Amino acid sequence: MMAGGILGWIIIGGLAGWVASMIKGKNASMGIVANIIAGIVGAFIGGFLLSFIGIDAGSGLVISFISATIGAVILLTIINMVKKN
Repeated sequence: MMAGGILGWIIIGGLAGWVASMIKGKNASMGIVANIIAGIVGAFIGGFLLSFIGIDAGSGLVISFISATIGAVILLTIINMVKKN
């Protein structure tokens, strides 16, 4: 799903989580560990959704980053919805 092994997962996950936290307005309340976790979990969510609609994400760096960012935005949206209730 993501290029570069474990280190690639951490770097891309951290960047994707950070971008997603800025998109959702949560950057000030999230630390680096939360950004990495959101990005990595987001990569799974994004990869699943892309494969579900028939898009092969492959192992490209750009597609992995975009997929992880979209998934992290979805994850943060779900977390915000659950926290409000």
